[in-house]
Amino acid sequence: MIWIPKELWVDQSLSRLPWGIAGDRAFKIFCTPELSQYRAPNHQQLATRARFHLRKAHWKRIPTPVADIQTYIFEPDRDLPLGTVLVVHGWTAEASFMTAIAEPMRRAGYRVVLFDLPAHGLSGASSTNLIDCARATAVVGAHFGPLAAIVAHSFGGLISLVAAEGHPPMPNKLEIPRIVLIACPNRLAQVTGDFSRHWGLTMSGQHAFERRLERLGGRPLERFTIVNFLQTIGCKALVIHDRDDWDVSFQSAEEITTKVDAAELRDFRGLGHRNILLASPVARTIASYLTQAAE
Repeated sequence: MIWIPKELWVDQSLSRLPWGIAGDRAFKIFCTPELSQYRAPNHQQLATRARFHLRKAHWKRIPTPVADIQTYIFEPDRDLPLGTVLVVHGWTAEASFMTAIAEPMRRAGYRVVLFDLPAHGLSGASSTNLIDCARATAVVGAHFGPLAAIVAHSFGGLISLVAAEGHPPMPNKLEIPRIVLIACPNRLAQVTGDFSRHWGLTMSGQHAFERRLERLGGRPLERFTIVNFLQTIGCKALVIHDRDDWDVSFQSAEEITTKVDAAELRDFRGLGHRNILLASPVARTIASYLTQAAE
């Protein structure tokens, strides 16, 4: 990977670069969460405020092959938990943004484990990728497992299912009986396509960028879909999506639940892609789904 000074990346179109250099630069930007177009300008302020809600958690640092990962464990009030739920945040976010949906699960009797993905929040590394995030997820899940479920937001859904599938280059798979997918894109190609348009990649530049991702993942880009993963893994899924989500189209939720028999859909309106994590009806829906599964 070529090194490029940060001041030359930001707010620059890649359209005028030779396609090979553009592909390399795109890959570097894509793997650096702080450069994402989806990160809010006041991200640090929001994160500092959100971390207040982690004060009652037990903080534990977990070493993984890709980075030291910061975890946050919320224990239930009951002596014997119903099970352990692993919560996976989305790209550019962090664990603190998921606390609103974690608390109802804790009150329902679950031990809830949140963590910051590599190069996110308080975890180690300055850059990361889908596979390294999946590796970290698998290690954290195995450390606190067995898991009753994973609850994942946005790109965290793809990350979680790569970990659960365990296809090479993953060293092994993370066993999960069910997963809750909140506002998740179905296809990795949706994510790379939106990214390429934002950064002005030509078709050749986009092709070079996506080939880098394919080499990293060990298979064609079109294989990276939630539908494929769920069909391979065979776990049950609850798909939660807002019809007014402008970041990840509601069509993704429809694709998943139409093609996967074990996936059921709960739709909402007027929440959007991020505020869906703060909505009480969404949190209650997740807690109810998991509680019914435990009965």
